[in-house]
Formats: sequence, structure tokens, C-alpha cells
Amino acid sequence: MERLKDKVAIVTGSTSGIGIGIARLFAAEGAKVVICGRREAKGQAVVDRITAEGGEASYHFMDITDTDSIESLFADTAEKYGKIDILVNNAANVALKDGRVDELTIEMWDGIFQSDLRGTFYATKCALPYLSKNEKGGAIINIGSMASCSGDIGSTAYACAKAGVDLLTQATALQYGKQNIRCNCVRPGLIVTPENEAHVPQAVKDIFTSNIMVNRYGCPEDIGHMCVYLASDESEYVTGQIVNVDGGLNSHVPTVAQFRAMNSRTW
Repeated sequence: MERLKDKVAIVTGSTSGIGIGIARLFAAEGAKVVICGRREAKGQAVVDRITAEGGEASYHFMDITDTDSIESLFADTAEKYGKIDILVNNAANVALKDGRVDELTIEMWDGIFQSDLRGTFYATKCALPYLSKNEKGGAIINIGSMASCSGDIGSTAYACAKAGVDLLTQATALQYGKQNIRCNCVRPGLIVTPENEAHVPQAVKDIFTSNIMVNRYGCPEDIGHMCVYLASDESEYVTGQIVNVDGGLNSHVPTVAQFRAMNSRTW
């Protein structure tokens, strides 16, 4: 359990949900993990849990929409630990129901892009000088979304912002690969967390489980395990990739669930 031994990792948006799953697995693999978000009490609770499990972590306030707080996060982390090896851009405004094109206001559009794309861009920009100082460079992992895979009846701004994260991933990987800085993107499928489980209707769970290839929906650790691999030296030859961790949801034609219900292979 030392795949990330002696590495320093920043996981944005790690006071809840997927971010906690990533942070706990990073710490279990030996990383010093910086928990960051706007909610100090929740962040400290994550730190306490990691510490109780034998890991090392600290909390730092960060607002993904505030460039000053992002800059402070990196400067303070480098001062505290002497380096930064890994950045996970997980913080985002999950606005899956933001609406259709005709329903969106410019304020809604700008707000979602500010947190979901602009924030990821600026955190990446701030991380690059620190990662480039390391002999072996470093790893950036962006958390995308299956919403960016295709058009949908809603979530327009969110999907467009996450599509931007996909391309930002590839641009970063290309531009800084020769400096040993790798950048990959993980697209989660339906991930049920302790915070959102009560708000995910059974009908929604049924829709997803009828369309995925395995027998369950996802949990934060599913994303965390992929992030551990992409952050570790095991993935030194992996960069610029957009990896779906969705139980195979986006790997088949969209009519699978309906034909399964008909007990038919084709029309």
C-alpha cells in the first residue's frame, strides 16, 4: 500500500463525495493529502478520518471560483510540504439539471463555467510551476463527467463545461508532457455517495443499472482506484487519456435497456 509513498497530493473538492473517496485512497497509498474546499468543519472531519486510518492529511480552505484562494492553496502547500506531486481537479458545481438552451440565463451559464472549467484551468495553471520542479514531474487528474459524452435533454451548461475539461486535459498533456507532467481525465458514471444517496430516486438508479454492464452503480472508491493508478508511477506512459469509469454505460448502443426489457437482441 505504498504506490504514492512520499508524494504530496492536492485533491480539490475533497470535503464530500468523490473527493473523499479519492483522498482516503491516496492517503492509504502513502501520499500526504491536502483536503480542500469551502467547508472547514467537513474538511477537518475528513482529515481526522484519514489520520485515524493511519494516513497523513491537512485541510486548506479553497473556493474554486476565487483565483486568490487557489493561488494560496498551492503556495501554502509547497511551503508546508516542500513540493507538490499530484493535483486532482475534482471541485465543481454539479448542476446536472441546469436546463435547456432556451431556459439558461447567461448568469447560470457563466456560474457553471466559472466553477467547472475556469476553476479547473486556473488550478492547473497554478500547479504547473510546482510540478515542473520535480525530477519526475507530476500528475494532473481532471474529474470530468459522462455528461460530456453526448447531447442530452438537459444539463446543457454543465455538459459543455465538462466537455471543455476533456479538451483541456488533452491540451495540458500535449503541452507539458516533455516536462514529465502527465494529465488525464476520469469520467464518472452514476456515483452514489453518502451525501447524495437519499436524493437519488430509485427510478434513476433503475435506469442506470438497466443500462450499465455490471450489476451495480458506482461508489467514490471506484473513481479513487482509477485516480491512484493515474497518480502513481505505474502510469508513467499514460497521458492525454479520457477514461470512463461508468460500468460500461457509454460503451454500447443506447437501446440496450429497452431490448433487454423485451427479452430481445434486436428488432
